[in-house]
Parts: sequence; C-alpha cells; structure tokens
Amino acid sequence: MRFTLIILGCFVSSYVFAANNIYKCVDPAGKKNYQSSPCPPGFSIITLNIATGSSTNLDEEKKQQELKQQTEQAKLEEQKMTEKQRAERQANINKEAIAESENNQTLIRSNPQKYSAFAIPPYVPDKLSDLVKPFQDRLASIERFRRTSAEKALVSGQCERVEAAELDVKSTKETLHFLVNCSSGKTFNFTEQDLQK
Repeated sequence: MRFTLIILGCFVSSYVFAANNIYKCVDPAGKKNYQSSPCPPGFSIITLNIATGSSTNLDEEKKQQELKQQTEQAKLEEQKMTEKQRAERQANINKEAIAESENNQTLIRSNPQKYSAFAIPPYVPDKLSDLVKPFQDRLASIERFRRTSAEKALVSGQCERVEAAELDVKSTKETLHFLVNCSSGKTFNFTEQDLQK
C-alpha cells in the first residue's frame, strides 16, 4: 500500500510540474501555439509558469548565453595575444641583452689592464638574480649602462682598473643606478641619467 502511494505521489508531482509549465511556441509567421511539450525546431520558445505567472524567453536566454560565451572567448583570445606579444618582446630584449653582454666581454678581453676578467659578468636572461629580475624588460639597457659606467669611471682618472660594474640596489623602475668598484678601492655611483650625458 505504501509503495503504491509513493508511485502515485510521484505521478501526481510530475503532472503538477508539467501542468505548471506551458510552452508558448511562435512560428516564423507569428502564429502562436500553447502546449505542454517543448516547441519543435524553428519556433520561438517562451515558457510560462502558471503557478508563479512568470515567463522565460528561452531563445533570448540562449542568445545571452551565446553572447556571454563569445565575449569570454574573445577575452581569452585577447589575453593569449597579449601574452604572445609580451613573450616576443621579451625574447627580443633578451637577444639584444646577450649581444650587449658579448660587447662587454670583448671590451674586457681587449683591455685586461683596465678591466678585471669578471668586471662585467653577463646577466643571463633566464637566471637573473632577485636584484635584476624586476628590471628584465630593460636588460639590454642595463648591460649597455654597465659598460658605460665602467668606461666613465676609467675616464675620471681616479680608477686604474675596474673590478666590478653592477646594477645597484638603489635602482627603481623610474631610475636605474650603477655601482663601479675600482682596484684602488674607489667606488663610483651613477644613475642612468648620468650615463646618458
């Protein structure tokens, strides 16, 4: 008896649910038809809830979902493109930085009396220290400025031999700072603005 009541309750519940939801089907000519089953393909679909009096335009809802998906897809594509451009830009910077490092090493090999063999060790793009990493988008300029700072120290007449020319901890996004140590114990501090004069 109890099992029969459960089955009967399920049947009545599904009937009430179905009865509360009516489909308003509109064909391309504008003819309306109300039915309890979903509309056939090609019809505009609106569901009416008899219990609440609310209606839902399923076609409009579908369009909104599709628009949302398209917007999200476009956003993802834009992010991918931006990341690709950033990676390409950084690859070019790294390539230029490596070329500048080679120039530094050539200068050192050509002038061993003026430069220690490790005066300007290359900053390797994928192995940057915590000091240099925040400025990796300016790596080529940093390598060039290190060379210029060493040359400027030598030209001063107060530095017989450059032992080290490094990016200084005082560097900021706005201004790079460089520290040059000489064999005499003399140190020089330059900003990038000093080196551009």
